[in-house]
Parts: sequence; structure tokens; C-alpha cells
Amino acid sequence: MFVWSKLSAAQWMDAWEERFAGNPNLVIEVVKGGKSIRVRLFCATRMEADAVVAQFGGSVRKMANSEWNKPVEAPRPVKVRDVFVLTAENRPKELAALKKANPKREIIVIPPEMAFGTGDHATTSTCLRLLVDVARARKGTDWTVADLGTGTGVLAIAARKLGSGETYACDFDPLAVEVAIRNTGRNGTPEILMAEQDVLKWKPRKKGYDVVMANLFSTVLIEAWPVIAKSLAPKGDLIVSGILATQAWEVFKAAAGSGLGFTKVVKKGKWVTAHGGHLVDLIASEK
Repeated sequence: MFVWSKLSAAQWMDAWEERFAGNPNLVIEVVKGGKSIRVRLFCATRMEADAVVAQFGGSVRKMANSEWNKPVEAPRPVKVRDVFVLTAENRPKELAALKKANPKREIIVIPPEMAFGTGDHATTSTCLRLLVDVARARKGTDWTVADLGTGTGVLAIAARKLGSGETYACDFDPLAVEVAIRNTGRNGTPEILMAEQDVLKWKPRKKGYDVVMANLFSTVLIEAWPVIAKSLAPKGDLIVSGILATQAWEVFKAAAGSGLGFTKVVKKGKWVTAHGGHLVDLIASEK
């Protein structure tokens, strides 16, 4: 494994996100003071990393596998509706203080390991808020969940804590799956089925899932819509994110081609998150 890195002014964060849109191995960290960012891209080969240097400058170094488990700078706690607080904190004393300050919210601990989805990113936090709304609407029913591109596992963990039944989560990156499994254990949700799986090659069960979440990049979503459509049960709820606003129309147009549509679209910064389902169900609900 090799890592390419480059320091840049914070004002160019959106530009870097757009340059590497579709690449799940991009990490952007805000340097203390907030005026600069460190852009990093994890590459499987030296040739891949050198190609990025040739285009954007920066530097490359070989990375030990053990470094994937080293934490990056911890994000601030994230509050989700009146239900959750997501935190990277795992020290007992500090956690106790956080619980005392938020007595009516449940704490979810997601240390900032090398996997996407700590809750501080606009895509993850918005997915969580939509998930809380969906869970409230489904309260009292036995609803099943599939979390595609789970990253740290935070969406699947939140679903279980919100009352979901059978919960399946997958990621194509084996290191992300390892992180997600650790997070299910530390958050008291070990019953989540975690799998190493490329969503484009996934064969979902025939009866589908009541709630499907896919926090993936636009390019992956466009290819994955046929599989996602098969994975969603009739009258199911679909929550998707990872979509750059500049690519949203293309993504939603492709979704319609697979019989999927969206009734709620939330734009936060450069990112778009949406809630919808099968077009036939959405049309029927309007009659």
C-alpha cells in the first residue's frame, strides 16, 4: 500500500473532492487552525501513486498495513436529531462526561480509523438523520436493513439501535470490514452481518430489504442502480448519498432507468443525499 499526500489551502477542499470523485480511498484532513488541509489518497501500487504525483505534485511513501489502524485527528461529536451523539472518544471518563451532558441521546463510538463514515462528513450525518426519520415511521414493525458500502459500519449500527431487525452490511474493502466489525462490538451490535462484498457483483436475496442505504460515490451508484433496485423490497425506503451536487442529475436520471425515484433531496455543501424508493410505490402513494 502507498499513500500520496499534499498540503493545500482549505478553500480548495471542494475542488479536491471533485477531482477525486468516485475514488473511495480519498481522505481530507483539516490541519489545526483551519486554514490548510492535507489531501491523501491510498493507492494499491507505486505506479498508481506516481501517476497522481505527475498530475498534482505532492509526495508518495510506502505504507505499512498496520498504519490502517492508527487513528487520524478525531472529529468533534456529532448530534443526530434528539437520538444519537456520534463520538470518536473511547476513554471511559470522557465518555461518561459525554453521556451526562446528553442524557436523552444514545452514544455511538466510532474512532477515526482508516475507513470512511465517522459521522462528521455531510454525507454520513445526513444519511443518519434520514434514517432516524425512516425508523420513526416504521416503529412497531420488523424492518430489515442493507447498508451498502458500510465503511465504519455506523449506519448499520444506528439502524440496529433504532430497532431494525435483520441487518446486513458490506464493503468491498477488507480493511473497512475489519474496522466495521470492531465498531459493531464496541457499540453492542455484534449481530450485524458484515461481509466483504463488491456491490456491483452482489446478488441480494429475492425478498429484498425494507430499508437500503448506499453511501457510495456517484460513479459507483450509477453502475449499481440495477442491483440496488433488486435489493429493495416493495414499499421499501432507499437512502443514498456520496453524490456531488454537480453530478446529481446524472445519478438520479440513471436511478429512474432502474425504476427508482426520490421524494426528498438534501444538499449540504457540495454533497447531496436523497430518500426515496421504487417509482411504482412513490406514484401509488400520491394517488
